[in-house]
Amino acid sequence: MIGRRRFARDRRGRFRPGLEAPEGELLRTLALQALELVDQDEPSARRLFPVAYPGDHHAQAEYRDMMGGQLLEHHRQALEVLSSTADADAIEHGDLHAWLGAIEVLRLVLGTELDVSEDVTEVLPGDPRTDQFAVYRYLSMLQDEIVDTLARALPAAGSGAGADPVPGP
Repeated sequence: MIGRRRFARDRRGRFRPGLEAPEGELLRTLALQALELVDQDEPSARRLFPVAYPGDHHAQAEYRDMMGGQLLEHHRQALEVLSSTADADAIEHGDLHAWLGAIEVLRLVLGTELDVSEDVTEVLPGDPRTDQFAVYRYLSMLQDEIVDTLARALPAAGSGAGADPVPGP
């Protein structure tokens, strides 16, 4: 899995994820599990709703009332796109953006469950969370690949043409 470029643009400007079947199944399963956590307002999903006003409980409550529903819907839509397209041969530009958002949701939820912080640099042998940390690192790597892919698709500065042009017919 490591060392290969998963995302490439096809002739029609769509993105080909190039995931192996187990990768697609993992992403679909994780997205569906995260949807349940988000819908049930589980504590592991708390990082999905950042605190905008840390010292002001009243302002934070107003912010949550005003923005919480939109943020929740944004997370749901991204997770639904990922779960429905995880095994697709090609996805649209907007879908790849949704993947990026969904993978961030997955990383935040899993990172909360694992209590990931900047201090965590390695997992000790025998740690029962080894597999979860491996999934967290995989999601981080996938997120980086998507960002790189989207960056390559941006127009080159001053040229008006894409940095990673879509091949001709």
